[in-house]
Amino acid sequence: MKIALLSPIIIAALLIGGCSSGESYVKAGYNFVALEKVAIVDIQGDFKSDAAKSQIADFFHMELLKKGYTPVERAHVQALLKEQQFQTSDLVTQEGAAKAGRILNVPVVMIISIPNFGEQISMTAKLVEVETGAIVWMGSGTGTTGKTLATIFGAAAGAGAGAAVSGRDDRVTGGVIGGVLGGVAGNALSPQKEKKVREMTAQICKSLPSRLPHTDKKGKR
Repeated sequence: MKIALLSPIIIAALLIGGCSSGESYVKAGYNFVALEKVAIVDIQGDFKSDAAKSQIADFFHMELLKKGYTPVERAHVQALLKEQQFQTSDLVTQEGAAKAGRILNVPVVMIISIPNFGEQISMTAKLVEVETGAIVWMGSGTGTTGKTLATIFGAAAGAGAGAAVSGRDDRVTGGVIGGVLGGVAGNALSPQKEKKVREMTAQICKSLPSRLPHTDKKGKR
């Protein structure tokens, strides 16, 4: 039985993470200090499980906490909107999101959209003022996960597994197994994708105005 080994150069290439970037803009003159609670009412995108949405919401929750905001737990948001028979389709518009915010009794709501969630990831997030339905902050970011390389690695591993199972160098069997492994990794929030989304979230929220008192490097206000 022959199993081809990957060279150190190929392995290094497979382990290289893609780049990520983000930027955001605020409504001029808006008083962010007066805000406190923020609820993420919708995460739009092609996801295979609600667990992935919860992970993404938690990344934004952490960034909001860093800025002095109090995020509402996603499970509580979902339960309350379901109790009020609020339709998910209503959250697509700013007016619908603002209505959800009134149900949740928060001054602003956040909507996250991730139209591309493959090898290339693109993400936007915006804060909508509940009272007026106006966007007071909006950020966007892009990133590359290197999913294609990860899938190739999965195929290579699958080739070895297939050969071991069949007792011969069956690259067709290995390719099938590798395709399954690579496909599963691509559909879930893998450690690699989780890290990339976390990085993008931090980049997007970097210029989100903070509610915390300004401190200098010595910790003085």
